Amino acid sequence: MRIQRFDREPLAGHIDPRTYLRANGIEILSPSGAHSVVPYEEIKVLYFVGDFRGGETRVERRTFSSRPKLAGLWVRLHFRDGDLLEGVLPNDFLALDTHGFTITPPDWSIHHRKVFVPRAALTRAEVLGVVGSAASRPRRKPLPDQQIGLFES
Repeated sequence: MRIQRFDREPLAGHIDPRTYLRANGIEILSPSGAHSVVPYEEIKVLYFVGDFRGGETRVERRTFSSRPKLAGLWVRLHFRDGDLLEGVLPNDFLALDTHGFTITPPDWSIHHRKVFVPRAALTRAEVLGVVGSAASRPRRKPLPDQQIGLFES
């Protein structure tokens, strides 16, 4: 994973995906083996990456150019520094965490398919749409034998 912080250098390291979110911050293990907890107030974005040795990892495209194809809630997140990022939240509210949001960004690649944004980094989070919901699916037409005829033949 790679952490982009507001006013400091980015951090790279490893996390345990089951226990990395603590009450006071994100628990990481640096490449040198040092254990630390980074406070949520310092973190802007946590990128889940496959390999953090490849240099800076950033989302280049911050908004969707058209309606996303992934099922979920299409959201726009406004950061404390005036920046914004769109993404898709899962439709499962049980997957939401009290410390922040895990989204799929518009410019996902092999390097960062998921992004975690702490609530402390945001000033506003707005829902732009619901993608792939049952309400948006077309209704099935009734079968002809179930329809009544207006004129008898």
